[in-house]
Formats: sequence, structure tokens, C-alpha cells
Amino acid sequence: MNPIVKDPLQKRLEITNWIILAVLFVVSFALAGPAFYLGVLLGGFISILNFHGMALGLRGLFRNPSGNVKGPTMVKYYIRLVLTAIVLFFLISTDTVNVIGLLIGLSVVVINMVFTVITALAKKNFSEEVS
Repeated sequence: MNPIVKDPLQKRLEITNWIILAVLFVVSFALAGPAFYLGVLLGGFISILNFHGMALGLRGLFRNPSGNVKGPTMVKYYIRLVLTAIVLFFLISTDTVNVIGLLIGLSVVVINMVFTVITALAKKNFSEEVS
């Protein structure tokens, strides 16, 4: 099997996801109660695991460009969506986590994407000004 090499941007996104989660967790641990920082931590894990699941699904999709790959890819997507919904339902319904903390944790990947786009645009504008 010929493994597909990860793009440097994807590696950077994955590492930055964990860094952002760590920063948010440490801040929430220092400033809030257990339900809040547990929400941030579990929400971040769920968000990052879904990001990895999406990457694996897309990698499998592009590994086999011929044939019927749309159906199995969509089935895996819906299974991941249902499992995420079940986990979130149990976390919220049992009052294990604070909902606001959970939402902050679930936003880890979104925060990372926005940060990456802003950084890329700033580098692009800076390099154009220097040229």
C-alpha cells in the first residue's frame, strides 16, 4: 500500500488544534469549575477526533478515485455524525459538562481555521509589501 503523505498545512493544523485545546483547557482550569473545564476538554477532543475522521475519510476517497466511493464515504460520515450526536446528548443530559464550556471546546478546529487564514493572509500581505 502506498501511503499518502500529509500536506505540511494539514500537519500544522493538527498540531495547532492540540495547542489551542491545551491553552483553552489551562485557562478554563484556572478560571472555572470542573464542569466548565471538563466541557472544554471533552468538546475539544470531540472536535479534533471529528477533524481526524474527516481527514481519514477524504484520504480514503482520494485513494480510490475509480468506482463507487461516494456511498461508503457518506455512510461513514453519517455514522460519525450520529455517534457525535449521541455522545453530546449524554454529556449534556447528564449534566457532566457545562454547555458553554462544551461549545468552546467544540470550536477548537474553527478557531484554528480562522487563525490559520488570518496568519496566511498577513504573511501574504507582508511579503507583497516587502517586494
